[in-house]
Amino acid sequence: MKQWKSYFIFVRPYMKLIILTLFIGMIKFSIPLTLPMIMKYVVDDLLLNPQMTAQDRVSQLMLILGGALILFVVIRGPVEYYRQYFAQLITSRVLFDMRNKLYGHMQRLSLRYYQNTKVGEAISRFINDVEQTKNLVEVGMMNVWLDMFTLLFALAFMVYLNPVLALVSIAILPLYGIAVNTLYKRLKILTKDRSAALAGIQGYLHERIQGIAVIRSFTMERVDQKKFEGINGNFLDKAMAQTRWNAFTFAIINTLTDIAPLLVIGYGGYQVIHGNLTLGTFIAFFGYLDRMYAPLRRLINSSTVLTQASASLERVLELLEEPYDIVDEPGARPLVGATGSIEFENVWFKYNDENEWVLKNISLEIKPGQTVAFVGMSGGGKSSLISLIPRFYDIQEGSLKMDGQDIKGLTQESLRRAVGMVLQDNFLFSGSVRDNILFGNPHASEQEIISAAQAANAHDFIEMLPQGYDTEVGERGVKLSGGQKQRVAIARVFLKDPKVLILDEATSALDLESEHLIQQSLQSLSSQRTTLIVAHRLSTITHADQIIVIENGEITEQGTHDELMLLKEGSYARLFNVQRLDG
Repeated sequence: MKQWKSYFIFVRPYMKLIILTLFIGMIKFSIPLTLPMIMKYVVDDLLLNPQMTAQDRVSQLMLILGGALILFVVIRGPVEYYRQYFAQLITSRVLFDMRNKLYGHMQRLSLRYYQNTKVGEAISRFINDVEQTKNLVEVGMMNVWLDMFTLLFALAFMVYLNPVLALVSIAILPLYGIAVNTLYKRLKILTKDRSAALAGIQGYLHERIQGIAVIRSFTMERVDQKKFEGINGNFLDKAMAQTRWNAFTFAIINTLTDIAPLLVIGYGGYQVIHGNLTLGTFIAFFGYLDRMYAPLRRLINSSTVLTQASASLERVLELLEEPYDIVDEPGARPLVGATGSIEFENVWFKYNDENEWVLKNISLEIKPGQTVAFVGMSGGGKSSLISLIPRFYDIQEGSLKMDGQDIKGLTQESLRRAVGMVLQDNFLFSGSVRDNILFGNPHASEQEIISAAQAANAHDFIEMLPQGYDTEVGERGVKLSGGQKQRVAIARVFLKDPKVLILDEATSALDLESEHLIQQSLQSLSSQRTTLIVAHRLSTITHADQIIVIENGEITEQGTHDELMLLKEGSYARLFNVQRLDG
């Protein structure tokens, strides 16, 4: 019941249109229900009526055919068109709204969720399962009611024609109810298992396509093919289990359906032979029997479709109900006129309750405009520390303040607007160079885009690209070199113009020439900003106002380059001297 309430939120805006579509559908399905009565009249009152002349019969027949043509050609055509059009319009709009809602929800989910969930799994729910739910509107809220209307309307005519024969024709309906109740519970479970197996294929495929270069470099194609065959085989097993149960269900339902006409033929034929039933009434009754069991078959099919759609809806709602780890507190205020001061007070942090502490009792004050570098061995907690500033994760103990305000009391949007990040592997989106730079400020003018690119030492190489700023960079920026991608990423941060700049290993993966150009850009970018640098090459951070050494989640050393170099046995001095000797 809960899932239907959740789904009805998407349907409610279109209820008036659904009711209109149902009304049009009732007209559409009512028209064919006149055929058996027309046939009864033609047989009993025209063909078998000895009191009418042949000419009168023909005239009456032509009159009836003329009216039927108007009903079936002139009226039914537009009615059929609008019923189909409105049904598809409603379905498409509901899916549109659902995907919009789901995409907005996925954007607000924490980074922790995406670290624990395969991307392909989320995509499968977003694409396949959402698509399956369309049948809940088209079939569940329209076709089912129209089929029930048709069934009851046909049954009413059958009772009118011969009540006893009508009872004979519906004698097997209780068996339908038992079959549906028994069979479709398991079908729903099997359908959900199939959807999960399909999501497994998509998750595996998405990951492997992204890592295809690694697979080839290690010549793992055959091994990977074997793994895929196992995952694909699991999907095949789940799909065939669903198919077998589906086939079993239809075999039982169709067998039950075929019993009713045999009962009607037997009892109805017996009544005609003994003169208790006219031939026209028997023919009309048999026509209505088909019009009763045709929608009944569709209702049974609808049960299959709705069972599958319901299983998909459960998977969609599971994603839609995934809780947010990071939320604005009630009464959160926007950060206005940020100066860039940052203060850690006894901060403790770990990614999950089961894990060890990543940061332990961190206390640190960063003044506006300062450049602060974080150094230490990999896994010490440097990147974790800077990820707390834009509130990608929440701390468990202590407080983290910006401009003297606890960041939990600030809106996430205003906080992140004040922070710009340049990472070691910056993500570029498929699209043009201009599109990627505009991520910094979607409303920037052309001159502002060019100025940002010039400040990032990117303008010259962009101008040399085939279409300049309109050149497509490919997925993840694959058409650009590492240095070019990095400069585009720096340009969009220039365009953002944040008060706090975070540089996380921004040049460690580049060649010396690219690093030199980017260091120039970063030096310009960090001017008059609070700058936090996670550095591997210590020679690039000797100018920092503060250098923080983090080891095993704790601050072990803190000071300027000169101050730390005086500590002969200190970690920083030892590491700096080793790098200098290596150089």
